[in-house]
Amino acid sequence: MKDQIKKFLNEEQDPKAIEKITSKLNDLLMKNEEIGYIGVQKKPAITVFPDSIVLTNKRIIICQPKNLGLSMDFVDYTWDQIEGTFVKENILGSEFSFSTKTDITVSIDYIPKIQARKIYTFAKEQLDLLKNTAVSNTTIIPEEVSIIEDEIEEVETEEVNDFAEILPTTPPVFVANEASKDNDLKGLSQDELFEKLQNYKKLLDNGLILQGEYDAFKKEILSLM
Repeated sequence: MKDQIKKFLNEEQDPKAIEKITSKLNDLLMKNEEIGYIGVQKKPAITVFPDSIVLTNKRIIICQPKNLGLSMDFVDYTWDQIEGTFVKENILGSEFSFSTKTDITVSIDYIPKIQARKIYTFAKEQLDLLKNTAVSNTTIIPEEVSIIEDEIEEVETEEVNDFAEILPTTPPVFVANEASKDNDLKGLSQDELFEKLQNYKKLLDNGLILQGEYDAFKKEILSLM
C-alpha cells in the first residue's frame, strides 16, 4: 500500500476506495494544493462504488464513481465559495452538508460518524483560516493611520479657515484699548450689535475663544442693546 494513502485510513475508510481516489486526484490537484482528509460513504448495503468527499487546503471535491467504477465525476467548491458547513448524525452514519454563497446546498450521506466529525473540523479550520486572512489583509498599518489622520487634520483646518472667512477680520481685544472698544460698540445699531454677538457665539462654538471671553462680550453688548 502506498505511503501517501496510509494517513487516510484511520477512521474505517475503504483502502481500495482511497487508493482509487488518490490515484485519480493526482492530475487534478493544483499547485501547492494538498489533501487534508478523505471521507468515504459506508452504506448499510454493500456498496461497491461509494461516493467520497475530499478536503484539501484549497477546496472541497465530491467524487462520484460512474460506469461501474471505470470513470468518476468530480465536482469542486473552493473555500471562498462556501458559506457554512453542517453535520447531522443519524442512526446509520452521518450526513455532511455545506452551503455556498450562491444558495446551493451539497450533501453526502452515510459517512461514518467519526469521519463526518473529522470532515466538519477540517472544514471549519479552513473557513476560519480564510476569514482570518481576509481580516489581516484589511488591517490598517500604522503608516496608513498616520496618513489618514493627516488628511483628517487637513480637512478640519480647511473647514475652520473657510468658516473664519465669514467672521470679523479684526480679532477681539479684551485688555487693551477698552475705551476705544466701548466707543466702537456704542456707535452700532441694534441689528449690528446682535450680529456681533452671533459672530462671537460662532467663535466660541468653534473653540476660537474661551467661555469667559464670550461671556464678557455678551454682557457688554447686552448692556448697549
